[in-house]
Parts: sequence; structure tokens; C-alpha cells
Amino acid sequence: MDAKKPTFPLNAWYAAAYDVEVGRKLLARTICKQKLVMFRRTNGQVAALEDACWHRLLPLSMGSLDGDEVTCGYHGLVYNAQGRCTHMPSQETLNPSACVRAFPVVEKHRFVWIWPGDPAKADPALVPDMHWNDDPDWAGDGKLITVKCDYRLVVDNLMDLTHETFVHGSSIGQRAVAEAPFVATHGDRSATVTRWMENIDAPPFWAGQIEHARGYKGKVDRWQIIRFEAPCTVNIDVGVAEAGSGAPPKDGQPGDRSKGVNGFVLNTVTPETDGSCHYFWAFARNYCLGEQRLTHQLREGVAGIFREDEHVLEAQQVAIEEHPDHQFYNLNIDAGSMWARRLIDRMIAQEAPPAPVIPIRLAA
Repeated sequence: MDAKKPTFPLNAWYAAAYDVEVGRKLLARTICKQKLVMFRRTNGQVAALEDACWHRLLPLSMGSLDGDEVTCGYHGLVYNAQGRCTHMPSQETLNPSACVRAFPVVEKHRFVWIWPGDPAKADPALVPDMHWNDDPDWAGDGKLITVKCDYRLVVDNLMDLTHETFVHGSSIGQRAVAEAPFVATHGDRSATVTRWMENIDAPPFWAGQIEHARGYKGKVDRWQIIRFEAPCTVNIDVGVAEAGSGAPPKDGQPGDRSKGVNGFVLNTVTPETDGSCHYFWAFARNYCLGEQRLTHQLREGVAGIFREDEHVLEAQQVAIEEHPDHQFYNLNIDAGSMWARRLIDRMIAQEAPPAPVIPIRLAA
């Protein structure tokens, strides 16, 4: 029987934790079906090891952290941050094969990124750009939720924001989102969906933001610019500005957003298993930067919005498992998610082993 087709590439950087989650204790997490244990070394750098002792496979996360080394909680084997065993009980000679896998790690944009594939290909320059998350010109915060669904369903959800009209009607949704035209484009590793809604009533969330920051009430020009970077990062440029103030781009030049409020919804989704994922998100804004209370309110408000998504996505996953032969039908609104899936599939295909060469039988 053929093995199940992979659903995610391994040669990519995946967010494994928020930076504040990893400290001087052992943190276990499953990334791309691989069990890891992470910890912060005494020099502040993060280490990530396979979470299984070489000796009897007990999870190392059940052990203890001593200095920069992990001691197995079963028989006391000790491993350094490179995964090499440095001590075995009751013997002086160390078995040269005694080691566990160490994963490449990069800490950037407030996330700890892990490369679960070929370590020789782990180029730090390939970490997705999410600089708004720690840029001094932006303020914000976010959370991690673990969702019981295929990570690609989250990507689908983010690439098509028409669902806001029906899932988030009390906050950011409005009929204009579902009815406004959009433009979908793509590159070798990215796909973008751009939607402008001009001279409309602001939805409750954005009406409150522009009134708080600018003291403005009235019609707005609203934008949503969604950018996907394969395999699983989606940054969404969102906001509203006073209608007619020049925010929409014109003749290829960016518009004037000075009479508006601008945010970025930052999302990176890491497969846990084929049916679950770690969804890291944050909301960053470029207005009222010194208002910590607003930062907290926005984080909790956006968390409530994403809980609505979570319920939909988990219900969708259950339905998919109940209908394993069902084929999805795509609408015009699915253009962005279709391109995202094609880019993911391309990355997976690039990692597939070459097909075996069947020799030509020569005549005797």
C-alpha cells in the first residue's frame, strides 16, 4: 500500500513557540509530527532536541535541565544542546552512537523558528518577514491557539476574507467584504489578494478604532491586502481611512493613509499532525502606540474573533473526515487559497524522492 501523501514540506521554517514561552525549563511541542523539546541555554540561545532519549525513548521533556544539558528522567543519560550524550550512568565509556537529533533554530520577530527538514538547507534568510511584530513603529501582541484541523484549512480561511461577513458579523464583518471586487496575484513563493471597499460604513471594530485614534465618524475607505508566503505564513494589511482622503493607490503609487488607522494581522500556522496545527497570530497597529490598555483590548478582541474561526475550522475538519471522498469545489473567492495550495504542493513535490528508474530490458 502506498504511503499517505505528505501534507506539508519539511524544508521550511516553522514557528514552534513565542519567544516568551521558552525559558529555563523544558518545553515539549510537536512540530510537523516530530516531537521536540526546547529550552533556553544559559547564554540566552534556544536549543531544540528530539524529545526521545536514545536509550529507552522516554521523552526528554520528562527529565530536567541542568546548565545547558538535559538529564533523562529515566536512567540519567545527559545530553548537551547539540544532542550528544555526555554522560552515561555506571560507565566511563560513552557509546559513540548515543545522541538525539538537534534541530536548527532561529529566533526572530518574537517567534522561535524550527527547521524540521534537511539541516544543510536551513538558511536563516528564509524566515518569513513578520517584522511588524517587534518593530518600534508598531505596537501589538498575539497568542497561540492549537486548532484541531489540517493547517491548510487555516490558510484557506485567511486567504478568503469574505467569510467575515457571515462568521464575524458583530465585529469586522459586513456585506461590503463579500461584494467587493478583488485582485489575486502570485509569485514563486507567495500569493496576494487585494480588496478595496470605498465610501462604505465602517464595521463596528474599525468604526471604534478610527474614532478613538482620529476622532472621526463617517464613511470610510477600507482595505484588505492579504499576502501568503509558502508554506504557511499569511500577513494581512488592514485598515480604514476617511472616505475620499486618498488612501487607495492611484496610478501605481501608494495612497495617503494619514487620515486612517492601519493594522497588520500576522499569522503563521505550523502543522502539529495531519489533523491539528499550532496557529500563532498577532495584531500590530501603527497608531496610539503608547496605549498599553488598547494593546490588551485589541489582543483580547481579536482572540474572540479567532475563536469564531476555530469553531468553524474544527467543524469543517470533522466533516472532511466523515466524507473522505468529497472533492472541494472552488468559487471565484477561492482564487487566493487555490494559489496558496499550489505553492504548498510545489514545495512538497520538490522534496519527493525521484521516481525509480526502470531499466530497459535488453534483448539476449
